[in-house]
Amino acid sequence: MANLKDIQRQIKSVSNTQKTTRAMKLVSTAKLRRAEELAKRSRLYAQKMNQVLAEIAGRIKCSKVGGLDNRCFTKVENPKMVDIVFVTADKGLCGGFNIQTIKAVNKLLKEYKAKDVKVRLRGIGKKGIEFFNYNEVEMLDSVVGLSSKPNKEKSDDFILTSIADYKDGKIDALHIVYNGYKNMITQELHVNTILPVDTEAFDCDKVQSTSMLEIEAEDEEQMLDSLVEKYINYNMYYSLIDSVAAEHSARMQAMDTATNNAKEMVKNLNVEFNKARQAAITTELIEIISGVESMK
Repeated sequence: MANLKDIQRQIKSVSNTQKTTRAMKLVSTAKLRRAEELAKRSRLYAQKMNQVLAEIAGRIKCSKVGGLDNRCFTKVENPKMVDIVFVTADKGLCGGFNIQTIKAVNKLLKEYKAKDVKVRLRGIGKKGIEFFNYNEVEMLDSVVGLSSKPNKEKSDDFILTSIADYKDGKIDALHIVYNGYKNMITQELHVNTILPVDTEAFDCDKVQSTSMLEIEAEDEEQMLDSLVEKYINYNMYYSLIDSVAAEHSARMQAMDTATNNAKEMVKNLNVEFNKARQAAITTELIEIISGVESMK
């Protein structure tokens, strides 16, 4: 049986760990409340932005002979090069939050490799960047610090390269991969194709009958270019906001589980300590009684 001092040392160590994990859970809970509210507001704006883009693009597509000829709305059947942007956390201790995103990115990389399509990998978040650097996967560029503190200007600057290269025909698709917030206990993996914008769902009869937008013919291309850029910029920024809320949610759960495990371990160690102490007392009593008997 283990030495009493060793067991006491283990109890103290696990108790200190429990205090740390409990504190981290409380911090993540407080941060989650703020991030959750921001994510909910941002989701509404993102949905409305996507709706406006779909409505305007739908009207132009349905009213124009030959449909839309803007490259941002044209799907390339045999792409030669694509951009994959992933978002992970800068810190760990959040369960499987980061690895889910990394697995999704690896799956995309394998799919494109099988089709002989070149991929430019662009990373946001220290954990994902470290993983791909360690595995010697080439990356176009990377940013640390943006996933933990989303910033609209920095987000716009980061995604600008992909937008310009898509318009110039250097890449044929743009994907954003991240783990998003669903609720307090669930995260939802997103693999979004941002470019080209999907136009297959546009219903001309529905658009023309329900839309109240009036668009001048000479302003169509300029309006679409401006709107598409805003759409891509905000989707990039929203993915950062959604990801940080999911990160705090995942860390809160992970730290809650760690705290409960530490509590259970302390309980078991206390039982073991009591057994060891009882065994030591029993041994001492037997020795004393044996000594007394031998003196008779």
